[in-house]
Amino acid sequence: MKLMATNSIVVLASGLVLACAVPAFGQMAVHEAVASAKIVRKSPALDALIAPDIKIEKIATGFLWTEGPMWRKGALWFSDLSGNKMYSLTPDGKLKVQLDKAGGLQSFPAGGYGGSNAMVANKDGSVLMMQHGMRRIVQLDDKMNVKPLVDMYQGQPFNSPNDLVFTADGALYFTDPPYGFYDPSAPDKDPDKDPRHLNKINGVYRLKDGNLTAVITDLPRPNGLAFSKDGKTFYVSNSQNPQAIYKYDVTPDGALVNRQVFADLSKEPGDGNPDGMKVDSQGNLWASGPGGFRIFSPKGQLLGQIVLPEVTSNLAWGGDDGMTAYFTAATSIYKIQVKIPGQLPVYH
Repeated sequence: MKLMATNSIVVLASGLVLACAVPAFGQMAVHEAVASAKIVRKSPALDALIAPDIKIEKIATGFLWTEGPMWRKGALWFSDLSGNKMYSLTPDGKLKVQLDKAGGLQSFPAGGYGGSNAMVANKDGSVLMMQHGMRRIVQLDDKMNVKPLVDMYQGQPFNSPNDLVFTADGALYFTDPPYGFYDPSAPDKDPDKDPRHLNKINGVYRLKDGNLTAVITDLPRPNGLAFSKDGKTFYVSNSQNPQAIYKYDVTPDGALVNRQVFADLSKEPGDGNPDGMKVDSQGNLWASGPGGFRIFSPKGQLLGQIVLPEVTSNLAWGGDDGMTAYFTAATSIYKIQVKIPGQLPVYH
């Protein structure tokens, strides 16, 4: 598998980090404009979302692979998937380790993805978090106590639960690609052939009232996911073979039908793959992919692209009003101010 060197990391052709070199200063909050970052306007409609003169800021750096951002109690929470820690970062620059060994394992091979990933607020005020290391979804209370929620499907363990989102009726949808199956002795090995891949699918699941169902079973690498503003359309990124964002119609019972290609990214230039995504309050889809984040109208028109100097992974709407977009990108966290709020999670 071809390797691509990007800044201080080495990235697989799939967009995943194989080996990382942490900057000498370690993890730290910063506050600086990024000259090499830019916003590419593909449509005049983007001006209603992002001011033409807006500056992209780097606000933290020195991590191994940042992922899973969530706004929580006045701070940005995010995971370092390879560093095995979950952090919070306040607007005034206070960086704190909220949970060490966040993936559930004490250690894992360097270059692997055994830490925590995406998080979402739960109805009861707790936080649900994906643990790649323990291959499960856990619940965190205010004291960071970890309680397992779900860890298998039909008697077989998950692969490495990745991203998750609630719907208005309380159903939890989540993806389970095999990216946690890293073998340092064979880094190019297909994770589908790893002996830990026991359930033989890379699924999208729905958990409602204790009932777990696989709603998508035929995508090779389901990753980021989101629902349209009205909840009638489901978006999921497929990170490889092919690189694309798909959309599905949502039936009244929560099934996903009528798959269509929302955006084909297989020939787009730049490092990285389709990954995390969020919807704003007007229904536009903000999605990571090769060469940065793309912003699509609900009808699939490309409005613009946010290009960062690192491979991108995910984003979250921050501030209590949702008027700040926070981006996780390899070793660093970036942000911009937006002109319309993001679509806040069901429980926030």
